[in-house]
Amino acid sequence: MSDAAEASADAAVPVDQEARDLLERVVDTPSPTGEEEAAAAELVEFFESHGREAWTDEVGNVRAPADDSVLLTSHVDTVPGDIPVRVEPGEGDESDVLWGRGSVDAKGPLCAMAVAAVRTGVSFVGVVGEEVDSRGARHLVENREAPDAVVNGEPSGWDGVTLGYRGLTAGRYVCTSESGHTSREDANAIQSAIRWWARVEDRYETDEYEPVFEQVTTKPVAMDGGLTEDGLSVEATMDVQLRVPPSLTVEDVREAVVAELDEGTINWKDAVQPVMVSPRTAVARSFRVAIRDVGGDPRLLRKTGTSDMNVFAGAWDCPMATYGPGDSDLDHAPDEHLPLRDLDRAVAVLERVASDLTDDAADSDTSHDD
Repeated sequence: MSDAAEASADAAVPVDQEARDLLERVVDTPSPTGEEEAAAAELVEFFESHGREAWTDEVGNVRAPADDSVLLTSHVDTVPGDIPVRVEPGEGDESDVLWGRGSVDAKGPLCAMAVAAVRTGVSFVGVVGEEVDSRGARHLVENREAPDAVVNGEPSGWDGVTLGYRGLTAGRYVCTSESGHTSREDANAIQSAIRWWARVEDRYETDEYEPVFEQVTTKPVAMDGGLTEDGLSVEATMDVQLRVPPSLTVEDVREAVVAELDEGTINWKDAVQPVMVSPRTAVARSFRVAIRDVGGDPRLLRKTGTSDMNVFAGAWDCPMATYGPGDSDLDHAPDEHLPLRDLDRAVAVLERVASDLTDDAADSDTSHDD
């Protein structure tokens, strides 16, 4: 962002002390996956203090339903890690900076959305479990109707909007062979596992100039092997993850990986389809206009990871995008921190987007009445 554009953004957006105070409280309340209750309670209290009904549902999601012209939703949980929570003053024209686990991923987006929701009267959900299995988002799509539009909260930078994510499939390879002397020529289960995975990696070897977003990324995440307790067999297991670009489906990748098997089997578990939405939807358009209004130059992004937006897109046929303050390079990092001016700007953008989508929905209802 240029110095002139940053000065324009600063002039357009005052310090948002309410948003800053909420974010500091929520970041100061640890919420690693599975332990989100205390942070969820902070959010419920915030909504109730503004006269909004809010509660936690059966799985721990914070629910604050209202105008469903747009649903603002982000996740309450974080990865583990103790980063002392503190606000460090900026030098000169630099922004004050909030340090702490979750300040970027994703309590910055979460709190920006909570503030925007109470000011514009739109629906809000803070979901749980995103960092592990998206159980909060999965519960949500199974237990509520689709809103008119969705804004999912993840760090994109206050002037960026994410329109695409790769999908994910994960599984466990299991192989067993007879035990025998290591001088034998026949491959044992451990060799079979290693050779199978080498074939999978060779299959998805890519040109160095191909964008990562368009590649299948292969990643082993755990491996174990050796003699069984009775000494009669050799066993090997390998846990693997593969990221899936929008040009393919999870089923395409699974079929290709199974085709490389000579020995052993794969037990599949996680399956999240990729998502790529149009930049011409009402949601994307509203973000471009709002970011310009606040003094920024909109950036349209594609992310190589996976988010709850994949879950929402797989279940709800409505326009959506992902947005939030923060540098995604700091996700899960030991130096996770958020410049608070970016939070101020993100709240201003979200308020404009929510108001614009609400007005569009009202105009549509009026035209239907006519």
